[in-house]
Amino acid sequence: MGPNARPVTAQALIQARSDLARRLGVDENEITQGLVEPAEFPDGALGAPVEDEMSAQVITPGWRIYLKANDKTYEYRASDRQLRLFSFNGENYRI
Repeated sequence: MGPNARPVTAQALIQARSDLARRLGVDENEITQGLVEPAEFPDGALGAPVEDEMSAQVITPGWRIYLKANDKTYEYRASDRQLRLFSFNGENYRI
């Protein structure tokens, strides 16, 4: 992933926690970090396109970030350029 992988992961984690807290209407302190793992996604949409979105069909490196809140686990997908909440209420969100 390269020498800058760690700072990008930390930044994505901070953004994901903030976004999830906003979406759920909870304090960030109520969100706990689960697993953060490197991943390769099948396309530029990180395998989580929004409706009618076109994306490059190219392997895209990034991370899966799992956060826990309200007894549920939420999956974010991140690259060095974007962050997406996967399958939230049946939909994918682009941030």
